[in-house]
Amino acid sequence: MGNQNLIIYKFNLLYQVLQELDLNFKFKIFFVESEDILNDLVKNNKNYLILSDRKYSNRINQLVINSIPIKIFKLLEKINIQFLKQQFNNQSELKINHYTIDLNSRNMLIGNKRLKLTEKEINTILYLSKSNTSISVNELQEKVWNYQSNMETHTVETHIYRLRKKILKAFNDGEFIINKKNGYQIK
Repeated sequence: MGNQNLIIYKFNLLYQVLQELDLNFKFKIFFVESEDILNDLVKNNKNYLILSDRKYSNRINQLVINSIPIKIFKLLEKINIQFLKQQFNNQSELKINHYTIDLNSRNMLIGNKRLKLTEKEINTILYLSKSNTSISVNELQEKVWNYQSNMETHTVETHIYRLRKKILKAFNDGEFIINKKNGYQIK
């Protein structure tokens, strides 16, 4: 799972209890009272969870424990579930060029602009992104559409034409998928 960090924010009592138990946690525990230190800890880190006794509206990856007492195993279960959800969400995002592809929501994002894609469009982008060379129409038919390569169809060309048009309209990018002499490629 990587280096998971549990940041206990302004909840000294819970931090003291966890330190006293000294269990072999699968995560590092930090106690933070300052917002500046919290910001430094989370700045370039996706694998953290903030545990607090109240909701802080400007924070993501936050677990609020506002009903105490709580059984330690119940608390650890909640923490582990949050880390698993976070890992699932982190694995669902791919960076392709300057775009983020969210596989869960099937969105293509850049900044605050978002484009909803179909499953075939996602699969096409993913397949094209795995290669540094152009991919032929026959290969796309076979690998993405599961068609026989000797079938005469313009499905791939039509889908890519529509996908390029959507990307152009949403992001003003006519160069994301380029048409090469022998197929298509993500630039």
